[in-house]
This record gives sequence, C-alpha cells and structure tokens, in this order.
Amino acid sequence: MQRTERLFALAEYLRGRRTGVTAETLAERFGVTIRTIYRDLDSLRDASMPVAAERGRGGGYALDRSYSLPPVNFTAREAALLVALGRFAIDMRLLPFTGTLESALDKVRSALSTSAQRELLDRLKELSFLGVPSLPSKASVRAAIERAWFEQQVLRITYVDGNFLETTREVRILSVVMDRHETRLDTQDVKGGERRPYRLDRIIQAEVVRPFEP
Repeated sequence: MQRTERLFALAEYLRGRRTGVTAETLAERFGVTIRTIYRDLDSLRDASMPVAAERGRGGGYALDRSYSLPPVNFTAREAALLVALGRFAIDMRLLPFTGTLESALDKVRSALSTSAQRELLDRLKELSFLGVPSLPSKASVRAAIERAWFEQQVLRITYVDGNFLETTREVRILSVVMDRHETRLDTQDVKGGERRPYRLDRIIQAEVVRPFEP
C-alpha cells in the first residue's frame, strides 16, 4: 500500500470508530512500524484533521467527534458579525490560534450566496473595532501551542524572561488568558508540577513533544 493510499485509509478507519485505537493496533492493521504510524498521524494533523490522543480505558488515537459538522445556514447579518469579530481577534493578535480562525472565517464566507457575500462586504465596511494589539509572536510558536492545547500534548518551550534569561521547559497548557496588551499561557511544569504563566510574545521556540500522561 502506497503512503498516500495508507493515509486515506487511516483517516477513514479513524473516522469510522467511536473509541480510540492504539498506535500498536494501527501499525498491525496497516502492516507498518509504530514509528511510521506516528509519522502518518502527524501528517493527518498537518492536513488539519483533528487527531487526538485519548487516555484511559478505550483510549488511543481518535478523530474529534465534532470533525463532521452538520450544515449551518448563516444570514448575512450573522456572518458579518462573526467575520468582523474574528478579524478583530486576528488583527489585535489576541489568539494564538489564528490559522484555525482564518480557516473558519473562510468557511463562513463560502457558505453564503453571492448576494449575501456582497451584503457581507458592505456591512463590514460599516463595522470597526479599536484597541491596542497584543505583542507579536512567531507563527511556528502559535502553531505548536494550538496543537498542544487542542490535543492535550506536552509542549517544550524556550522562554526569554524580563531579564533576558533564556530557559527551556516542558509544560502542559492549563488555560490561555487574553489581555488587552498580551496573551499568556497558564501552564504546569511536567516534571516539577509548578504552575506558572508565560507571555506568548516571549516564547521564542515551541514544539510538541508527546501526549500528556498524568
């Protein structure tokens, strides 16, 4: 089985299950190594498929149950407000999840008819928000944070504090706090259990390292 064919088969297999499946089981089913399965799962995530690791009995890898959503019909009024608020969040750099938000806004627009899209553009011209944007952050850092947050993975970050001291830690994200001028991650250190906030703009590197295991 070619890799592209295997990726499609893997996606459909996960879509058809109600419970998680272990990497070992997937490797046996598709006749590949566990390392290959991990690479395949990463490829599905890179293609925006919400593959998450579930813990406990019946756990393993599974697609988020909200992956297949029913059709939603927006009026131009509803879509205009959603798009305007989404654009405000992106422009103010409030969210680390900008890629997912932009994708969602594109889907809201594409769901509208041509006339409704024209009305949407007219309404957006009449609606504006003012504020002080949060400090900028790296796109690669935001992408790693988004994956770690939604998939409950351990995140390794390199952080520069107010004294310009650089440290590297492995943490799990407990919550994301968005203030007027900065976005903070409320985290727990994986090794020591210490709880500590980190400013998003001071994280210079971030990567997902493994699923979180309590």
